[in-house]
Amino acid sequence: MGLFDGFKTDVGIDLGTANTLVYLKGAGIIINEPTIIAVNNKTGQVVAIGHEAKQMEGRTPAHIDVVRPLVSGVISDFVMTQEILRHYLKRVKKDSFLSYVRAVIAIPTNLTEVERKSVEDAVISSGASHAYLLEEPVAAVLGAGLPIHEPTASMIVDIGGGTCEIAVISLGGVVVSRSLKIAGDRLNEEIVRFVRDNFKLAIGIPSAERIKIEVGSALPGSEARDITVGGRDVSSGLPREVSVKDVHVRAALAPLLKQMVDAIKDTIEKTPPELASDILQRGIHLSGGGSLLRGLPELIERELSVKTILVDDPLTCVVRGAGIAVEDIERYQTIFATVLKPIELE
Repeated sequence: MGLFDGFKTDVGIDLGTANTLVYLKGAGIIINEPTIIAVNNKTGQVVAIGHEAKQMEGRTPAHIDVVRPLVSGVISDFVMTQEILRHYLKRVKKDSFLSYVRAVIAIPTNLTEVERKSVEDAVISSGASHAYLLEEPVAAVLGAGLPIHEPTASMIVDIGGGTCEIAVISLGGVVVSRSLKIAGDRLNEEIVRFVRDNFKLAIGIPSAERIKIEVGSALPGSEARDITVGGRDVSSGLPREVSVKDVHVRAALAPLLKQMVDAIKDTIEKTPPELASDILQRGIHLSGGGSLLRGLPELIERELSVKTILVDDPLTCVVRGAGIAVEDIERYQTIFATVLKPIELE
């Protein structure tokens, strides 16, 4: 241990569109909360952050705004992002006067240099002393326990709240990648639209998310599922309930899932032949909360004829990867994001 190690605090951060997770060196994941903040727009005071703010979504009076400061993995509200990060870093720092915080933060692959600098600035201005950027697919490969420094392909599909990151990793870097704005939030929005168009019922995003989690599926299951959901009748404006079946959710999500599968196929087609052969042998690995949709691995495997594996605990895969890097920052210096960008597919 170095002379100043006692004054250092190393953390890994998965600043996601839907959830923010923080890994503390030597302690593991200590924070896992929604990336949401509630603010009193009269006074500018922060009312709630995380789980408490999520419970307020769609239920607040006019003077309280519930804000999701990230859209599709990109910071859309710098000040609110800063507030969230500052709140969590305060919980991490045991001694704010002496602690020197180094943060490894996971970012989408498609960010521009300006957007990458925005993430770095948000972390630094929130209390960290140094920020290392780590691309989400690389973090996910680390978190899944796949080989990262070997000359062999590891294909990861990380489906978060705002983006779906598809990438082939070899020798510690991204060889080919694609980032889609089709992920958990977009699936929720499609369910809202489907219920409105087919049941003439207006529902909120929290209700749509509940429908997706409880009855959503990519393929028909062994038993039919349904859920009763309430909302506002589009015609009368009065409260009403309807029963939404799994077949309805599959119909709503099918076009988006087809786009996702096509994007995975396109990524494989752009992969060098030797690495494509590795993918056939090793399979495609799914991570992120969106990968928990029932039947999704089976759908991808059926459409692409490539073995598809859901990683252990996909929700925390990226932050666990950032945590592995945090445990030995000097060893993993070479995998942190640089100015050089991988091949990005349009």
